[in-house]
Amino acid sequence: MYCSRCGAAIIEGAAYCSACGQPTYGAARTAAGSPVSAGPAAPPLGVAYPSPYAGFWLRLVAWLIDAVIVGAGLFVILGFLAVFAGLGAALGHLHERGGVAAGFALRFVSVILPLVAISLVGGWLYYALMESSSWQATLGKRALGLQVTDLAGHRVSFGRASGRHFAKIISGQFTFMIGYIMAGFTEKKQALHDMIAGCLVIRKA
Repeated sequence: MYCSRCGAAIIEGAAYCSACGQPTYGAARTAAGSPVSAGPAAPPLGVAYPSPYAGFWLRLVAWLIDAVIVGAGLFVILGFLAVFAGLGAALGHLHERGGVAAGFALRFVSVILPLVAISLVGGWLYYALMESSSWQATLGKRALGLQVTDLAGHRVSFGRASGRHFAKIISGQFTFMIGYIMAGFTEKKQALHDMIAGCLVIRKA
């Protein structure tokens, strides 16, 4: 099956052409030029198709929504940690007997260290589980009608979603956020972590 827009070969069952992003409307041709039946006829050539890819600004808004959701969850967890650790009383007692250094050590061990661990694991599971689910999106992406797919437009596995999540470290810290900004000017609106994981972020039809 071949793309009716650019002529590139299309993977069987793909929702989009991997070369130009054209939705697979179906009027494809074989290499010899003879038409094959693959569903409804494609729109006429020359029509301006809306890009199926989600651009930088849409993705930024989705990220902000997710950041608020994840941040609110961590705030609740921090409250529980503070209550169950008896932080205030313990710090006061240690301040009298062991000084500020001992109080800070207790704060680090009982609250800060668990919070960091929970934020890392929780963030990973939030993004990987939701983007590999039937939604194919976090709550932020779903609110804006976005989905994460592989290059053929299919749902990604948990492993691939996990790889995409951890590749964000390269997009962010290792490239000084340039890896994220790439979603604004690459052909398929891919950030660096999308390219590494072989993923696309698309707008649902």
